[in-house]
Amino acid sequence: MPTNTRAVTPPPASDEFVQSLARGLTVIRAFDEHHPKLTLTEVAQRSNLARAAARRFLLTLETLGYVRFDGRQFELTGLVLELGYAYLSSQPLSQLAIPALDSLSSKTGESSSIAVLDAEDIVYIARIHRRSIMQVNIHVGTRFPAIATSMGRVLLAQLSDSELEKFIRTCNVPKLTTRTKTDRGQLLAEVKLVREQGWALVDQELELGLRSIAVPIANERGQVVAALNSSMQVQSSDDNSETTKLIKKIVPLMQATATSLRHVATPQR
Repeated sequence: MPTNTRAVTPPPASDEFVQSLARGLTVIRAFDEHHPKLTLTEVAQRSNLARAAARRFLLTLETLGYVRFDGRQFELTGLVLELGYAYLSSQPLSQLAIPALDSLSSKTGESSSIAVLDAEDIVYIARIHRRSIMQVNIHVGTRFPAIATSMGRVLLAQLSDSELEKFIRTCNVPKLTTRTKTDRGQLLAEVKLVREQGWALVDQELELGLRSIAVPIANERGQVVAALNSSMQVQSSDDNSETTKLIKKIVPLMQATATSLRHVATPQR
C-alpha cells in the first residue's frame, strides 16, 4: 500500500543550509494520518534522530504551539495548517477548480482530483470524493510517487527528453502492486506515449482494483501547471473493450474540464 510520507534526503553540506530547521521539519513530518499521536521514542525513530534531539525539537514545537503533549504522546495542533496555507492560497486551482471538479464528477460518477508535481511525487491540491475505492484516504496534501500515477505521468510527459530520461534513470521506482511497471525502459516509453496521446491511463499500478485516467491542465500561455484525473473501480482486469469505452467516454469530458480551467491556472499579473 502506498504511503503519504516522503523520505527527505539531506543536501550536501553548505554554509547556507540550516540543519536544525531541516530536522525540525522532519519531526513535524513524522506525524501523518496513520500516526496522529507518537511517543518520543517513535518520533525519534520515524525522523531518524537521537531521542535527546527529538525531545528538544518537540518541546520547541510545543512552546510555539505546533505540538501538544498529553504526558505520554505528542500530536500536531491546528496551527500546523498555517504552514501549508500560504501555498494553497497562492494556488488558484486549489479553490477555484472545485466547481469544475464537482461538475465532472457528477457527469462521470467518479472521484476527481487535481495534483501538481513536487520532486518525485505528485501532491493533491484539490479533490472531489464520490465513493471509497481506495484503501488510502486521499485528501489535499496527499503524496504518491509520480511515476506510478496517471497524473504523475501526465506531468512528467511535459519534461524535455533529457529531463525525462534523467528522472526515469534516477527516481525511486516502488513496486506497489503486482501490476506496477518497474522496468525503467518501459516507463520511459510509457511516458513518451502519454506525451503523444495527451492523456494517461494507469491500471492497478498504484492499488489493485483502482484505475485512473489523467489529462494535463495548461494555463493560457500553454504551460502545463497541473494534472486532472478521474479514478474508478476496475470492473474487469482483462476486458480491453471496457477500457476503450471508458477512455472514449471520460477523456473528452476531462479535457473539456481542463480547458475550462485555463484562465484559473494562469498566474495573475
